[in-house]
Amino acid sequence: MMDFAWIAVGFGEVAWLALAFVMGFGARLLGLPPLVGFLAAGFLLHTQGVTSGAILQTVADLGITLLLFTVGLKLNLGMLARPQVWAVTSIHMVIIVGLLGFGLYGVAALGSLAFLDLDLSQSLLLAFALSFSSTVFVVKVLEDRGEVTSLHGRIAIVILLMQDIAAVAFLAIATDKVPSLWALGLLLLIPLRPLFDFVFKRIGYGELLVLYGFLLALGGAELFEWVGVKGDLGALILGVTIASHPKSEEMAKAMLGFKDLFLLGFFVSIGLSGQPSLDTLVIAALLTLLVCVKSVLFFGLLAHFKLRARTAFLTTLELSNYSEFGLIVVAIGAANGWIGQQWLMIIALALSFSFVVAAALSKSSYAIYNRHRPLWQKFQRAVLINDDKLVIGVDIDPVTAHNQQASGRDVIRGDPSDADFWDRVPASHTLKLVMLALPKQSTNMAVLERLREVRFDGQIAATARFTDEEAALKKAGATTVFNMYREAGAGFVAHIDNDPAIHLPR
Repeated sequence: MMDFAWIAVGFGEVAWLALAFVMGFGARLLGLPPLVGFLAAGFLLHTQGVTSGAILQTVADLGITLLLFTVGLKLNLGMLARPQVWAVTSIHMVIIVGLLGFGLYGVAALGSLAFLDLDLSQSLLLAFALSFSSTVFVVKVLEDRGEVTSLHGRIAIVILLMQDIAAVAFLAIATDKVPSLWALGLLLLIPLRPLFDFVFKRIGYGELLVLYGFLLALGGAELFEWVGVKGDLGALILGVTIASHPKSEEMAKAMLGFKDLFLLGFFVSIGLSGQPSLDTLVIAALLTLLVCVKSVLFFGLLAHFKLRARTAFLTTLELSNYSEFGLIVVAIGAANGWIGQQWLMIIALALSFSFVVAAALSKSSYAIYNRHRPLWQKFQRAVLINDDKLVIGVDIDPVTAHNQQASGRDVIRGDPSDADFWDRVPASHTLKLVMLALPKQSTNMAVLERLREVRFDGQIAATARFTDEEAALKKAGATTVFNMYREAGAGFVAHIDNDPAIHLPR
């Protein structure tokens, strides 16, 4: 006989899952990322007296761990040495903490609302929390658009990594969590890398690959926690350790669905953190406006360090939000009595508002850049870094472009969704056919829009995975659309029919 006792415990979890789905679906219909709906579901649940349970918190923690592990799988440590990363991050953080810190302290002197009790140290703490941008949000948006390996995507992720390192250092100091002497043993991970590669090579591409990813992510987190270092950093470093292996990209893809599912818990738990009042809503809205200060400074610094205007602009939009790490910083400050408890809810609301604004900006990023391109390009330096110069390219990923070049093919790195790229196509062009074989439907649609803008009158072929994608591509201007799964069978038949090594009975 089946035991249904678990239903009494699990009904509450099913309820928040159902509401999260409804709100996430609603956000999708409005053109926003589902995570905005997940945040709204958390706030709505809190109004009904629902609190964050053990299961939800476990799911949220696991989501962050898997996120940082998959970020590590895609991380290029060579990017850290670029001044576009370390200099921009350092200068930006120092200036923002100074500007916002003294600005908040000045407003506090006026005695308005919750600013009344802020002293200078509390103001600087809040400014430090607001200086971070959200790794969770940015990576999710970049993955949805298929731009993790783009130049602006890679620079944004590594800037976020440096910010996260600063946050981890603060957490270690603030929580008195000093690494033990055993932490020196973590250096053994370097000579153990051949062992990781040995296992990687022999596990295949099925369920063992996913299980191996979970083992490395959770095992790395537990190992670092055991020696007194923040566990999430362990998941990140284990991901970096195996990032150069050929199967790392396949592992990241295999774990994508699990990571997205568990991140649901993180966003719902933020919404469950408290009940907003009118005062907190007003202050949170005002703090959201200060994101503009971060954005202007990011764009100016990135352009100064020789990034093309478009790259600097897109990177800036990705970073124009507040961070979950900032919320953690304020939570620790409140727990230690350094700052009032009301600021936890204020920062949570400002974080949520910034996500909504950033999602809308990200959705329209190409259109905003194209509409005001002459303005942005006024800030572009005459000399650019080598891998951000305008080129005629066919692949956004530099590794893929390099491998294709090594095979003797004429391939250069480029971004086909870049309006500057299509400026190289003259009005009286000789191109007769453009083939779009991009990994994301949204990127295919963006390229079709660019082709319309330059009045391309040749034929356009595109690839799709689903039937509804085929219809959308044709409506957007594609001459013909190939369903990859359907065409794979026809292509295989053509291949074996022309292969002299295969003899089939007629």
